[in-house]
Amino acid sequence: MRYTPLPAELYVSNRQRLYGQLPPRSVVILTSNDVLPTNADGSLAFVQNSDQFYLSGIDQEETLLVLFPDAPDPKQREMLFVRETSEMIAVWEGEKLTKEQATQRSGIERVHWLDQFETHFRQLMCQAEHVYLNSNEHPRATIPTETRETRFTHRCQREYPLHDYRRLAPIMHDLRCIKQPQELGALSEAIRITEDGFRRLLKFVKPGVHEFEIEAELIHEFTRQRARGFAYTPIIATGKNACVLHYITNHCQCQDGDMLLLDIAANYGNYNADLTRTIPVNGRFTPRQRQVYDAVLRIFLECRKILRPGVIIREYQEEVAKMMTSELIGLGLLDRDAVEKQDPEKPLYKKYFPHGTSHHLGIDVHDVGQTWKPVQPGMVFTIEPGIYIREENLGVRLENNVFIGPDRNSDMMASIPIEAEEIEALMNQ
Repeated sequence: MRYTPLPAELYVSNRQRLYGQLPPRSVVILTSNDVLPTNADGSLAFVQNSDQFYLSGIDQEETLLVLFPDAPDPKQREMLFVRETSEMIAVWEGEKLTKEQATQRSGIERVHWLDQFETHFRQLMCQAEHVYLNSNEHPRATIPTETRETRFTHRCQREYPLHDYRRLAPIMHDLRCIKQPQELGALSEAIRITEDGFRRLLKFVKPGVHEFEIEAELIHEFTRQRARGFAYTPIIATGKNACVLHYITNHCQCQDGDMLLLDIAANYGNYNADLTRTIPVNGRFTPRQRQVYDAVLRIFLECRKILRPGVIIREYQEEVAKMMTSELIGLGLLDRDAVEKQDPEKPLYKKYFPHGTSHHLGIDVHDVGQTWKPVQPGMVFTIEPGIYIREENLGVRLENNVFIGPDRNSDMMASIPIEAEEIEALMNQ
């Protein structure tokens, strides 16, 4: 494992906070994610189920977590089932967790091999009244395959149809959106590594380099600093590519006079940073580029002030829309009279700013959280306004990660260059 695991005390605390949300005689069962196949005998890199990781700290496939806080037998109140290793597995796949290592990582004393699950499962189901199972309830999730947790849910309902089945996801969303100090530490490390990668790029980018060469510089820096890798597929978009919101092919050559949009960040310990900067390929903004850049920066700075406890994200987005509309009029992209006559259901600003401004951040890049509930202290959000002018082959987005405090926000990326003058100075050293 590249990263230093977070202390088991975090996962013990996370489980205790979960128990406070459960009625008596409740059992919680969480499966790991699937190891997904590609073709022939290939498979994709394993990514752990976020909720299971949040409650256990275990980052290994074929893991089951069972929590029954008031089970009659104290030995069955917290149980972890992990894959038993063998000489063949050690040779072909490498080391797997021992029971002792799993306990050290999770703080769970009762660790069993996976083949012991069936015996305990039936005993617990006969004692439990409420069964909490998980599912992906992110509002923008698209799930075309039947996942491991869905298969397990179907099995439970088929074999034990008379139990009271309940959704774990809403509880986990409320828990995970409030970040604990240890989580903020992992996020800060991901951000620190991301900053080093970005500063490296400021010295590297120039006319003639390819987007994929920039990607290579980043992964070298991230891997060198023990990051798990990219937090998400990096967007390295020069010229017109910056107007494609999820451009990921990264195959074009950077041209003199173009802007380069970099949506790039590291993952450390399963926690994700999320940074966007837009820089001039040749190290100097043109007057028009600077005009658009400054407009986006003004919106960013204002958003950082108004995203505060008590705000509803939908209402916050409406305020951002007003600011964006004003800036677009100032840039000559929208006509004031046309804006006054626009259909409120089809606001004109969306032609140049079609996405949201902020999302939760944590174990998942678009982390879980109830966006219709008021913002609370302890949350971490991105702030990422952008303006995309396809007719000018110009796209600008700026993004930082902000911790919401009770009295004031803390910009976790405040040390990463964002002012145009500083960008130019660093690129022309």
